[in-house]
Amino acid sequence: MSKVELHYEFLEPFQDAWTEAILRLHGVYGFQALKLSPALDRLTVVYDASRLTADDVSRHLRMAGLPVRPADAAAAHAS
Repeated sequence: MSKVELHYEFLEPFQDAWTEAILRLHGVYGFQALKLSPALDRLTVVYDASRLTADDVSRHLRMAGLPVRPADAAAAHAS
């Protein structure tokens, strides 16, 4: 198993309704952990890279209705 961490930034202020979506994502095969930042502006996903790709992770987040983008993409847009 190869654990990988991906960091995402929310595109709008956190909404309580997203909590349910995040809880459901814990059941996705290959997801190891989902962690909200204390400021509720970022989401960290730990996943098994032998089961999923980074694109798979992003697709699951979009399918769950979470408005996120990779945090490194956010930094690139700020430059």
